[in-house]
Amino acid sequence: MDQNMFCYQCQETAGCTGCTRSGVCGKTPDVAAMQDLLVYVTRGLAAVTTALRAQGRRVSPEVSHLVTWNLFTTITNANFDEAAITQRVGETLKVRDSLLPQVENPAALPEAARWDGSGDWKAKARTVGVLSTENEDVRSLRELITYGLKGLAAYTKHANALLRSDEELDAFLERALAATVDDSLSVEELTALVLETGKYGVQGMALLDQANTGRYGNPEITRVKIGVGKNPGILVSGHDLRDLEMLLEQTQGTGVDVYTHSEMLPAHYYPFFKKYPNFVGNYGNAWWKQKEEFAAFGGPILMTTNCIVPPAPSYQDRLYTTGAAGYPGCRHIPGGAGEEKDFSALIEHARRCPPPQELEQGEIVGGFAHAQVLALADQVVAAVKSGAIRKFVVMAGCDGRAKSRSYYTEFAKALPKDTVILTAGCAKYRYNKLDLGDIGGIPRVLDAGQCNDSYSLALIALKLREAFGLSDVNELPIVYNIAWYEQKAVIVLLALLYLGVKNIHLGPTLPAFLSPNVAKVLVEQFGLSGITTVEEDLRHFLEA
Repeated sequence: MDQNMFCYQCQETAGCTGCTRSGVCGKTPDVAAMQDLLVYVTRGLAAVTTALRAQGRRVSPEVSHLVTWNLFTTITNANFDEAAITQRVGETLKVRDSLLPQVENPAALPEAARWDGSGDWKAKARTVGVLSTENEDVRSLRELITYGLKGLAAYTKHANALLRSDEELDAFLERALAATVDDSLSVEELTALVLETGKYGVQGMALLDQANTGRYGNPEITRVKIGVGKNPGILVSGHDLRDLEMLLEQTQGTGVDVYTHSEMLPAHYYPFFKKYPNFVGNYGNAWWKQKEEFAAFGGPILMTTNCIVPPAPSYQDRLYTTGAAGYPGCRHIPGGAGEEKDFSALIEHARRCPPPQELEQGEIVGGFAHAQVLALADQVVAAVKSGAIRKFVVMAGCDGRAKSRSYYTEFAKALPKDTVILTAGCAKYRYNKLDLGDIGGIPRVLDAGQCNDSYSLALIALKLREAFGLSDVNELPIVYNIAWYEQKAVIVLLALLYLGVKNIHLGPTLPAFLSPNVAKVLVEQFGLSGITTVEEDLRHFLEA
């Protein structure tokens, strides 16, 4: 096959089959190769740590953090810096080699755990990528597990940044990652591991929820300004709340305002952040509009995680990265879990810039995570029992560039006025600025927060099941029309499947990494399906 690379981990992969010349996301074949190699050596390290645990040995949290950081580095739109990724390959080999002598039977380890790192790394990368698994169904299951683990790693890394970790969770993540290079596992065993990944996805999201709320308080109903002030500003995108906290501390008294972008919007919902007078509001929309919005902002931008769009020359010198994020030519601010980061260069840069150019005015409302919704539980239950609320429609997930995603805006507009949208993730930008009104004071769009806050939506469903005395979550007046883009959405999907949620509609396309046989299992066992038209899907959901 004539190709420079192969990647199909995101929804926008070329032709919904796979990127083979260069990434639709913007990554080059060389970056794709180093990401493939980083995943490969991380699988090898995971096989070593899994073997050590089986011997009764403890694995240090630092090693587990290396695994999660590596996986996060390879998530879609997180890191485009070949040199940084190559360096992580080397670091991972060193850590693995330091642990190998403790393994009692190293010959039983997979080749990924024993490769000595010699030779041409890019040539090696071409032999260990996705297509190195020949059986289509085994490949599909291995990749489904791997992408779920990448999403899980993103969430655990954010918890680690707040000094929260879970040894059981780390052990599973490494065991499951090692299983993706275990040729002895059957299709049935890999299928079971897919659902187990969903189980630990719930546990991982709960860990992050506890970390965030433990430090920043429970999100509360909040009106967030979407206009601009008169001071120079810094725009913060991504998901890492600890990075935002450090930046806000360091900007106090500097005359620099701080704005959120895309998935950082829900930071405004936490009581902790409301004490900062220079935390002005949210600027712009979902990640994929950043080229025009970052250009208009005028000041520096801090990317704490994905999603990076390769920057235009007009603002590349204003784009900073930190954590697992990276882009060649952009300044990177170092610092690991628990370490204080120095944002002084970013702040000084901002002070030399003009105030942001205003894109819009007004406010948007959010803060409907589980604690806030459960505080309104009596009102919600009464509205359902009276018929004021006929259905809840979960429209969580991701946004993206595809024109077909206008479906979600039209779907939200077409929903009857006795329905309420439950959302989390950047998918909300397709409809969170529409005037959809309320039902007896309950807004018709309830935003729980970031994509990881989909945990709140699952928890709300489980609590409503209790309130209505039902035995099955699928008996609730809740339907699921979820948009996906990258791997954090994959772990959310697997978590919902583990919780027993059925008949999920997933769009705008089904994942390219689902082989026909694997897709058939998901359809037959869980009722998973794609979207069709707004009219047909509305009819289906309202009759459900």
